[in-house]
Amino acid sequence: MSLGLNRYHQTGHLHFITFSCTRKRNILGTPEARTKFVEILEQTRQKYLFQINGYVVMPNHVHLLISEPETSPLSLAIQILKQRFSRTRTEDHVWEPRYYDFNVFTQRKRIEKLRYMHRNPVKAGLAENPEDWPWSSYRAYAHNEPHPTQITP
Repeated sequence: MSLGLNRYHQTGHLHFITFSCTRKRNILGTPEARTKFVEILEQTRQKYLFQINGYVVMPNHVHLLISEPETSPLSLAIQILKQRFSRTRTEDHVWEPRYYDFNVFTQRKRIEKLRYMHRNPVKAGLAENPEDWPWSSYRAYAHNEPHPTQITP
């Protein structure tokens, strides 16, 4: 039974993905938890061969701007990413079961989504400037710095 959420895959478009911690809990509320998530994100990227164009890890949700994986459906890569992080936690439930997926097929929309992601910690009062939040792709873009995940600009 469809819940009214249409997904458009195998389009060659980028995907702006959002998924949340269960009941908006701050499961990613510590630097250690966010750092572990970023490590698992990179491992998942390597295994499923997708490109990360941008991301931000917030205390209770994650935004990703990624390509479709070369080796499997996008939904499987997201499922594995969420499962692998869940195994590092003591909580019974870590993630909400679904994720939001928005196809990004223009340069203008890509820039809009990157700006939104990178400004998210500032808007939430977690950082004064986007570069002050280490759990995002901002510094890879703004300062061309080495990064724990491979960012495809």
